[in-house]
Amino acid sequence: MQNPLPLFWNGSGIEVNVTGSELWIDLDIDCSFHEPWIATELNGAFMSRQMLLPGSYSICLFRNMTLGVPKTMKFFRELQAMSEDNDCHVFVRGFQCDGEFLPVKEHKYKIEFVGDSITSGEGTYGAISDTDWLTMYMSSSENYATFTAKALDADYRIISQGGWGVYCGWDNDVRHNIPSYYEKICGLGFGKANEAAGAQKDYHFASWKPDAIVVNLGTNDASAFNQPPFTIPETGETFKQHKNPDGNFMEKDRERFENAVYDFLKMIRKNNPEAHIVWVYGMLGYDLTLPITNAMNRYQKDTGDHNTAFLNLPNTTADTVGAHMHPGVKSHERAARALIEYLQEILL
Repeated sequence: MQNPLPLFWNGSGIEVNVTGSELWIDLDIDCSFHEPWIATELNGAFMSRQMLLPGSYSICLFRNMTLGVPKTMKFFRELQAMSEDNDCHVFVRGFQCDGEFLPVKEHKYKIEFVGDSITSGEGTYGAISDTDWLTMYMSSSENYATFTAKALDADYRIISQGGWGVYCGWDNDVRHNIPSYYEKICGLGFGKANEAAGAQKDYHFASWKPDAIVVNLGTNDASAFNQPPFTIPETGETFKQHKNPDGNFMEKDRERFENAVYDFLKMIRKNNPEAHIVWVYGMLGYDLTLPITNAMNRYQKDTGDHNTAFLNLPNTTADTVGAHMHPGVKSHERAARALIEYLQEILL
């Protein structure tokens, strides 16, 4: 195992099974302005959540427990990879324990989740009135991906970035598309420390083969149609997704989005030849449902790959909204129930 162990993505973590009466974790932490948040679980139960400040130090995960009795402790990152903060990182250097380390239970399945701020759990903590864009409002502990993985006894990985899409970001920034970074270990982890830890290296997909891949993208692409043009400062190029006067998507711009969905499906399949791919959508509106399904139908027809599907998720309502006008915990729970029901049939 790599040492120090980098936790690049939200949901990434380390799980140990120990017999000690106390357990400490040794960390290297840094950031410029987006403080990382982490959470812990003990024997499958949520225990704590906190912000980490820069420095090298140790945190007590538990103490004064019965010596000799096995305990499973999970320490994981709450915060998405922060593409805007090159210094932001969470590295695990080791543990201190007065007992033995035992094997950790293997999970039944492996599931990969790919998405935007919804999959980053933005808004799952905080009051509905909270609108600041802060790291403390993001989470993997209260997240449809985590809920789904737990219910299915699955190991899981999350690749997500708030504001990004499959073709462009919410503001028409075409640089902010997940497919461009999908084939790296953590293409959104910039800066010297992250790069030295391997963030920008090519990811070896054969090292971890998911049974299912859940893609939840399109929400920010839909927003781009309602935003002003975006100009890339370095090149002066301007991009804009347009609507016609009648409110429908302009054909050439809709086709750009559909082609991005089509191409991303091909990329995912190339790297994950056996996984079931399900594209989910709808927690913040259904504007691009038809273009997504059009692209998927064309992909299936062209490739003969029917190990793919589309699933609508329940929309967020006034009763299920969270902070920053994003899906709250109740919305994530509803989405997870729909996804669990679907995947239970697929993964049998």
